[in-house]
Amino acid sequence: VQLQASGGGLVQAGGSLRLSCAASGRISSINAMSWYRQAPGKQRELVATITSGGITNYAESVKGRFTISRDTAKNTVYLQTNSLKPEDTAVYYCNARRSWPGQTDYWGQGTQVTVSS
Repeated sequence: VQLQASGGGLVQAGGSLRLSCAASGRISSINAMSWYRQAPGKQRELVATITSGGITNYAESVKGRFTISRDTAKNTVYLQTNSLKPEDTAVYYCNARRSWPGQTDYWGQGTQVTVSS
């Protein structure tokens, strides 16, 4: 599975960005796709997940502001980020997880999101 993330950039506080993650390869084996982020000096954290069944989950810090969605025809997952805050500044990574046989994680390259105050 290969993942290509895009859509990051520089935005003012209160602004929006839509991140995209295009998947290719054996995507039929993927059970969930997620967005993670890592700010300088901090650990990578889970931001949002969407399962193959369409169930979504969000970190408390982004609930009500971020929305994860997918376009199965395009094999693409999106992260709509609204009401951005400076603390959302991070490199955002796309993740695909296969749960069987054995858990395997696939990662895309990061895309930088910078929110200015």
